[in-house]
Amino acid sequence: MTPSQSLRLVIIAPDLLEDVATDEHARSQAERSRQLRIGLLEAGYNIVAVLPADTFLDERLAQLQPDMIIVDAESEARDSLEHVVMATRDARRPIVLFTNDNDTTHVKDAVAAGVSAYIVAGLSADRIRPILDVAIARFEHEQGLRRELADVRTELQDRKIIDRAKGLLMQRQKLDEAAAYEKLRKAAMDKGLRLGEVAQRILDAADLLG
Repeated sequence: MTPSQSLRLVIIAPDLLEDVATDEHARSQAERSRQLRIGLLEAGYNIVAVLPADTFLDERLAQLQPDMIIVDAESEARDSLEHVVMATRDARRPIVLFTNDNDTTHVKDAVAAGVSAYIVAGLSADRIRPILDVAIARFEHEQGLRRELADVRTELQDRKIIDRAKGLLMQRQKLDEAAAYEKLRKAAMDKGLRLGEVAQRILDAADLLG
């Protein structure tokens, strides 16, 4: 099995069936959508579902657990993109937007909203695979940066909490700073918790007891 075949994709696309018979634009978009799906299948990707961008999208994505989301829409279809972003806010995934609209004024907003790749046309199988590979790499890089930032924030918050807990121990148990810190450290090791978690428990208990 190739890497592409192991990726489970969900395509978000509007339902054009009712308009195709009478609307030239709808026919054009339906054909482009068909070509996109053919390109994905020819590249070896596993399309597990094609879904509309509606209020049930988050539930459907939670059930399907795709590895990547393909948004097949015109670039001005902000509602579709907003639905996708909201539906993935708690379980982030790479999002790739395919469009045939050459207006690139929406690119910045799309990327800021969480789109990993914004692709105008170019639906051949030989183009799709490198596009999705880059989108995944970019997504993983950004996720790594988010984790690093979250770790830094947690560390800074822990330092403040630990300092407060040390001060409390020094005041109530007449300890110097080194002894207060050692007491916190030993409690953390004994309980298998982070130092900040033990410090927060001490502060919570102090607030409760007054």
